[in-house]
Amino acid sequence: MAAETGTVDLVTRREAIRRVGTMLGGAALVGQAAWLAGCEGEYYRNAAAGEPFSALGIELLDEIADTILPTTSTPGAKAARVGAFIATMVTDTYDPREQRIFRAGLVTFERECRSELGTDFIAAAPAARRTLLERLDREQLDYTRRSRPGADPHYFRMIKELTLLGYFTSEIGCTQAQRYAETPGRFDPCVPYTPGDKTWAPHA
Repeated sequence: MAAETGTVDLVTRREAIRRVGTMLGGAALVGQAAWLAGCEGEYYRNAAAGEPFSALGIELLDEIADTILPTTSTPGAKAARVGAFIATMVTDTYDPREQRIFRAGLVTFERECRSELGTDFIAAAPAARRTLLERLDREQLDYTRRSRPGADPHYFRMIKELTLLGYFTSEIGCTQAQRYAETPGRFDPCVPYTPGDKTWAPHA
């Protein structure tokens, strides 16, 4: 996705690692109240807050997340089942207001996707998906910068944050995209690092 410096490109795997490290180190996530317009549509068993997402809803979240973090030299977000993680986090940890924002946002997302691309996101070509997400990323960044404290978050920012959190706390994210040490051993405040090396998993 577009980096917050204003460039229009999908976030690199290294930049995503940096961002999620910052988030896990204490930066506020949307939905922190629990963990850190009514909805309608085929992607939910029930659009009311607290109801689980349908299989199609999880598939849509998987495809969005995998466009943000695709497979490169390591598996992408879909392989890490990030869609199911996002659905669980929204259902189990977001308060009712945040859930309504998120679910209504997905309805808006699919409506805009059909309007811009002429098809549902799941059926869209990879390049078209990227174009749509890049536009939404610029939109959420501008909205977030202009918003007053306490304003409703932009739904696409919620999706991005949960995608990064879900991927880099998954087994794939910790052990393949990052270096993982189950028993880290002694504390070393200054570990040699060569540009291009994988970062350490945050909890290792």
